[in-house]
Amino acid sequence: MALHVPKAPGFAQMLKDGAKHYSGLEEAVFRNIQACKELAQTTRTAYGPNGMNKMVINHLEKLFVTNDAATILRELEVQHPAAKMIVMASHMQEQEVGDGTNFVLVFAGALLELAEELLRMGLSVSEVIEGYEMACKKALEILPDCVCSSAKNLHDMDEATAMIRPAVMSKQYGNEDFLANLIAQACVSIFPESGNFNVDNVRVCKILGSGLSNSSVLHGMVFKKETEGDITSVKDAKIAVFSCPFDCSVTETKGTVLIKNAEELLSFSKGEEDLMEAQVKAIAETGANIVVTGGKVADMALHYANKYQLMVVRLNSKWDLRRLCKTVGAVALPKMTAPTPEEMGHCDSVYLTEVGDTQVVVFKHDKEDGAISTIVIRGSTDNLMDDIERAVDDGVNTFKVLVRDKRLVPGAGATEIELAKQITSYGESCPGLEQYAIKKFGEAFEALPRALAENSGVKGNELISKLYAAHHEGNKNMGFDIEGDGAALKDMLEAGVFDPFLVKHWGIKLATNAAVTVLRVDQIIMAKPAGGPKAPQGKKDWDDDE
Repeated sequence: MALHVPKAPGFAQMLKDGAKHYSGLEEAVFRNIQACKELAQTTRTAYGPNGMNKMVINHLEKLFVTNDAATILRELEVQHPAAKMIVMASHMQEQEVGDGTNFVLVFAGALLELAEELLRMGLSVSEVIEGYEMACKKALEILPDCVCSSAKNLHDMDEATAMIRPAVMSKQYGNEDFLANLIAQACVSIFPESGNFNVDNVRVCKILGSGLSNSSVLHGMVFKKETEGDITSVKDAKIAVFSCPFDCSVTETKGTVLIKNAEELLSFSKGEEDLMEAQVKAIAETGANIVVTGGKVADMALHYANKYQLMVVRLNSKWDLRRLCKTVGAVALPKMTAPTPEEMGHCDSVYLTEVGDTQVVVFKHDKEDGAISTIVIRGSTDNLMDDIERAVDDGVNTFKVLVRDKRLVPGAGATEIELAKQITSYGESCPGLEQYAIKKFGEAFEALPRALAENSGVKGNELISKLYAAHHEGNKNMGFDIEGDGAALKDMLEAGVFDPFLVKHWGIKLATNAAVTVLRVDQIIMAKPAGGPKAPQGKKDWDDDE
């Protein structure tokens, strides 16, 4: 008879061996808050134009040097379940408005840090949550009053540049004017009168070499590919797009051919050549002068393409093929058949050119209102270009958010302090214990201007007291002047530093939801992880190859 070992009494005896269980304020709530605080502390130093960069090496040993919170979190692969909730909130912000991920993290971290103080003072979790939810509702009511201006005409280049500039500034401080101008050109040129803007229509092509100031915008698409045949440039192009290989079609069934003498052998291979020539000739006769294919290009087909003066471009990615079809208005054909005039695409010029020492094929539209525009980014290292691409991404997303809602609130901590001021006074007027949580919610807004100040090497307390003083006098738009000496203030309406209304609206909503969700957890029960056999560690018993 096997010896029965009794399990410890309590919760553990219900679970399998190896399961972990934490409960109560000390074990569960404070632990979760601690993890989220650590996470917010990490990304907080990357907030604002003077934010520091993080060097992240992911599980595939790819190196990222960036201050973009969304990228940092995506590559960190956070494991802690509570911290994961905050990460999810910031991902949601990225999907919803494409900017303000760091705002969500810093704000949620500050909310949880202050909630911990309240809980240690003796408030119950439910009171803190109720207070936070009331304050969040109030903040979203106050926010429309903070609106200081709105984008009037997004088809105007100068106005679009001014709106995109603050978003780019937080990623690429120093290059914001040049980059904002490029992004505005790209966005305005493809922004239709109907008002539907698609972020995917602004492409980025990164080419190593030269410097950022040599970057440019093209209407059309740029591919880092070489042309296959001899012809390298075509004006007034008519384009046939095939999603299949540019080769003679192979039959599905297998057959055996019995050849008795040399003539039959010659005529057999000649038949194949004639068929190939007939196919290429049919394509050329429709007026097409460019063939774009999604598969391999056979030598025989290429020979005939050169004979009939067809330019051949091969694209490996089916996404690129789809986008190209959209740009030139073509239909991708699944078989090597001659395209009808409706199925062919049109483009003003297609040419092979060299940018730096990289060969690129450019599909260019001369008129501005193309379906797709491409920003060609030049830079000295891949990491630098990746970071610029993220800045471009933020700029384009800002444009998209403004298309949806044109309202703007002042940036640089002005909106946060105004909300903090009004919510604190709202807390004073509330009876009951929720008022403490409401005041703390207002205090949490101070974390953002404080992070801006500390990253710029200014004392946080000094700046916040100055901001409060300015806002009590009724100057709603006063924010932190990053370029001034010390804790200087500036009117953000004049400085042209705005945040889109929706970025703040969703940021406050998502950060509060995430913080409340983390606070609602009072027990953590972790089952024993399902484990198969472990992978062998190292090559202990292998011979060293000399």
